[in-house]
Amino acid sequence: MEPVLFAGCVPEVAAFDGRIIAVGVGARAAAGRKAEIVRLRGAAWPGLIDSHIHLEGLAERRVSVDLTGATDRAAALVRVKEWAPAVPKDGWITGSGWYNDLWPDPSFPNRRQLDQAAGGRPAYLRRKDGHSAWVSTTALRVAGIDRTTADPPGGVIDRDDVGEPTGIVRETAMELVAKAIPPPADADLDAALAHVLADLARVGLTSVHSMDTARTLGSLQRLRAGGPLPVRVTYNLPLADLPHAERIGVRSGWGDPWLRIWGVKAFLDGSLGSRTAEMLDGSGTARLTQHDLVDTIERCARAELNVCLHAIGDGAVRRALDALAPHRNAWSRWRPRIEHAQCVNPKDMIRMARLEVIASMQPVHAAADRELADALWPEVTASSYAWRALERAGVKLAFGSDAPVETADPLAGIEAATTWRRSAKWHPELALTRASALRAYTSGAAYAAGMENEVGALRPGKLCDMTVVADGQVMATVAGGGITWRRKPS
Repeated sequence: MEPVLFAGCVPEVAAFDGRIIAVGVGARAAAGRKAEIVRLRGAAWPGLIDSHIHLEGLAERRVSVDLTGATDRAAALVRVKEWAPAVPKDGWITGSGWYNDLWPDPSFPNRRQLDQAAGGRPAYLRRKDGHSAWVSTTALRVAGIDRTTADPPGGVIDRDDVGEPTGIVRETAMELVAKAIPPPADADLDAALAHVLADLARVGLTSVHSMDTARTLGSLQRLRAGGPLPVRVTYNLPLADLPHAERIGVRSGWGDPWLRIWGVKAFLDGSLGSRTAEMLDGSGTARLTQHDLVDTIERCARAELNVCLHAIGDGAVRRALDALAPHRNAWSRWRPRIEHAQCVNPKDMIRMARLEVIASMQPVHAAADRELADALWPEVTASSYAWRALERAGVKLAFGSDAPVETADPLAGIEAATTWRRSAKWHPELALTRASALRAYTSGAAYAAGMENEVGALRPGKLCDMTVVADGQVMATVAGGGITWRRKPS
């Protein structure tokens, strides 16, 4: 094996056996005369990391109907109707991406509108944010949901004036239907996931932190058995699987640099768009009781598993901090995270820093949510998507996308966190500098997954992960010293 010199990019980088041996001045000498020279145009950044992504959701979009961008209810139904003939009469139509807040009539759709387009098939269509679903009458019947079915804890079955389910299920009520859907074949999931990882390398990502089910972990293991992945994956397991992890003794960091386990993902509330974000004013839906949250954190701390707590509303964020307060420095690699943290009361920002809780946030949400936030949270938008205020308070930031809810493109995230916020004149004081945004996608994200000694910076000894950028475009992606994607010359 010979050293590799990535030349032509600034700074030049020399690597050997997947790790950096020199950067900048002296890189050519360190690589030696026998080194393979790879010429890349642009600036070499530390490899960009997405701290919150749903690989399974991205994979499912390749094998289900995609409703992203449907301009109204009729357009969404047309896509379902066009998809339906490919599905057996007793098969499920699944899909995602509809977004009623951008429709001329923003009211939530109903099952009767969906029944005809689905041709009588069971249909389950997740809203863009993943916190509510539009389901057909047949799907409700298969799931055993009728007017007598009680709302599950942390969930809502929408009902009409006479008590009949409308076809909208929110939060944990979604699971009543989802569990009746047959899973895809392993081969289909593996093929879709392989395409997804390649797509992520194409937008410049070298690592991601996934929030997915055990089915995705199984698929990733099968892909990893075939060699290095195009993108490093840190997997966070759902709360439902915590008992299994406790039983077999899995700890944060188990695995290898290409595929590893880190934390436990738990939902405290819902989302802004589904009107289920838990706010201090009492609105929203609490998906996890405080008693259960406290129990979850205690168990994770004892098992040496980190926690990734989904909390969007300021009420949910406060509950998360209350439950985390007794566990500061629970163990040597304790890195508690609040996922999204879209609205944080200013009083809680200092607490968040003091408790060393990481804000795992997605800047692209702000651009997508601005109008809705102004409509639903008019009193608190000055402390919403508050990256700069959190940074000033001393909170560590780790950025991601929440794809497929929003685009996985990290350059779009950097733009949203910096230039967009100022040009949109939407609380521009909360915008970040470009350097701060880049840190949140690199060293901050690495720290949030306990990989700060391996990735997140271009330094000798670290893994050779780079994103090469020129003229606002990703020119090449390098992971472990290997090129995972390269733009073809125009």
